[in-house]
Amino acid sequence: MDQSTRQQHDHLENPWLEGLKTIGLSLVLAFGIRTFVAEARYIPSGSMEPTLQINDRLIIDKVSYDFEPPQRDDIVVFNPTDTLKQENFHDAFIKRVIGLPGDKVEVNNGLVYINDQPLEENYIAAKPDYRWGPVIVPPNSYLVLGDNRNNSYDSHYWGFVPRDRIIGRAIARFYPFNRLGLITHVSQ
Repeated sequence: MDQSTRQQHDHLENPWLEGLKTIGLSLVLAFGIRTFVAEARYIPSGSMEPTLQINDRLIIDKVSYDFEPPQRDDIVVFNPTDTLKQENFHDAFIKRVIGLPGDKVEVNNGLVYINDQPLEENYIAAKPDYRWGPVIVPPNSYLVLGDNRNNSYDSHYWGFVPRDRIIGRAIARFYPFNRLGLITHVSQ
């Protein structure tokens, strides 16, 4: 074996070792992306109908809220609040941000009022048939409601979502295929 062939042979690694390195790197990247950047979620209930249907699959952006706070009308995924944990809820929730920190929120006569102004909601299943509030959203907290207002276990039952419980914002639906698309901010 000449010198150059021997050097090439010495630099070739075992294919099994190369495969293990590739799998390891893939796992690290997949875990890192899911933990810090984006993740897939599915919709288990009808609380967000008609916007989101049961078994819809979504991509959740976990990065943008590191640079800007949640906005009204964002659809967010969040971990259970302390109140929800006491009620034995452990899985993440998905709802629409309605009240921002400092907002006065009230539900009355089939409308949601933000700071005494009716909120235009062309995305809800039906007008709310309950009265609630007025309340002031605390600092670093959000009031969230389901789009299926009369069939949603949301902030009007259990209170506000602290900012640190929000995982991210729903940005796209990837399943079912006939409903593929971006989930846009309502007021855009």
